[in-house]
Amino acid sequence: MFKKASLWLHKWLGLFTGLVIFVVSFTGAIYTFHDELKLFVYPDKYFIETTSKVERLPLSILIQRAQDALPKGERISRVDLYPSNGRSWIFRASETNEGAFGHWSYFRYYKRVFVNPYTGECVAVEDSKNEFFQLVLQLHMNLLLGKTYGHALVAYSTLVFTFLLFTGMILWWPKKWKGKSLKRSIWLNRKTKWKRFNYDLHNVWGFYTFPIAFVLCITGLLFSFPNWKESYSRFIDQITFLQKDQTPVQELAQHVINRYDQPIDNLLAYVLERHPNAGMMSIRLRGIDAPVVDVQVRLQEDRSGLFRWYYMKTSDLNMNEIRSNQGLSNGELMAALNFDLHTGSIGGMGTKILVFLISLGCASLPVTGYILWWNKRKPKGIRKKAFK
Repeated sequence: MFKKASLWLHKWLGLFTGLVIFVVSFTGAIYTFHDELKLFVYPDKYFIETTSKVERLPLSILIQRAQDALPKGERISRVDLYPSNGRSWIFRASETNEGAFGHWSYFRYYKRVFVNPYTGECVAVEDSKNEFFQLVLQLHMNLLLGKTYGHALVAYSTLVFTFLLFTGMILWWPKKWKGKSLKRSIWLNRKTKWKRFNYDLHNVWGFYTFPIAFVLCITGLLFSFPNWKESYSRFIDQITFLQKDQTPVQELAQHVINRYDQPIDNLLAYVLERHPNAGMMSIRLRGIDAPVVDVQVRLQEDRSGLFRWYYMKTSDLNMNEIRSNQGLSNGELMAALNFDLHTGSIGGMGTKILVFLISLGCASLPVTGYILWWNKRKPKGIRKKAFK
């Protein structure tokens, strides 16, 4: 009875959410390598020619150069910069309508200005609202329906898919853990007929994808429901015995040297000196009267879980706070590593390839499941006889 109920739920919930899961999984697979693909597809935007002897211009000047490249009314709000010599810096400008339906209504504008940090030259202005990888990301996050509608649809479909993974395991469970019964559950027989092969493909691939697919679902749900992060962190702390050292990172100097007129220029110079080999840095621009400015440092470009975050008082250039992954409990660290786990970047190219393959596997499950349902429908003649 329990297995029969699991089958009923698995079938109908899968049919209702299958298309969403296919789109989210397939776009997730594509987006796994978006960092590498962007550098390959758009080298003229991301790479510049320079020498190490040339000094970078102050950030405030670069912001103004980027702002001048945009139409009136579009404002730079974030900077992504790279300490390595041969990379351009990226200045983002975006504005959204949170309640709008559809991607093109949700983004009023979304531009990225690529600037040479040594000369201040504008390398390129990208209409990110219509850029391919951005469209893939928005398909993955909200099906291009906008945040209010699409985000909720993806979130609850992912929640259902997490449940389907467990009902799938119940249905997969072999009657006998030996011989032919076990072999069919873990191995594909290519000599069988198409219908049987499709059944085995759904069954076997579902079994092998389960552990990584579950991790992808949980990390995806934490993006969909950010309020869950605190409970998730507490849960991880409770089930782990060893606690990470929570002693804050101590910096040798707590006062930033006053070299420039703008506080953010001084803080960035300080951070660049401390982390010349960092992967990237991000700055969310605040108002002129902001009491604190901050710079987030990714020690590796594609690892958001390895970071330093510097907060400086604008009044006296004293460091207000320094956050680090080194000062987190196990639960907090797992929450900080959520992006790295979800994208597969946590272990480098090997785990990225693994996440890519598992994502494709997840995309195949609704397809093989739908074919299963279609093949098991009663022919029309049989259905008509049943009603006589």
